[in-house]
Amino acid sequence: MENMKPRDPKTEDNSILTNATVDQEPIVLPIDGVLDLHTFSPKEVADLLGDYVDECLKMGIYDLRIIHGKGKGVLRDRVRKILAKNLLVESFSEAPPEAGGWGATLVRLRREG
Repeated sequence: MENMKPRDPKTEDNSILTNATVDQEPIVLPIDGVLDLHTFSPKEVADLLGDYVDECLKMGIYDLRIIHGKGKGVLRDRVRKILAKNLLVESFSEAPPEAGGWGATLVRLRREG
């Protein structure tokens, strides 16, 4: 059996790796202030969103757009509950129509100091 070491969730090109099952490769996400959740399962959202907020702050990105899709609003509600509990989040709101409308949430992160 191969030597299996845990992978560092941060990469050198300003992206993060998400957790994956044993038979899947991790997904590399660019840190650019836009997070599209369409390819993730609901159980991955809390950790992913927290990690993404942390990395954006480290890079000086304070305005984010989280794309959760329109659907029935279940994922939107979950995202907003997670954001409401995160002390690094200053505010969040529905995106304007040109940025996804009710299928996306705009987030403003707190600036330190």
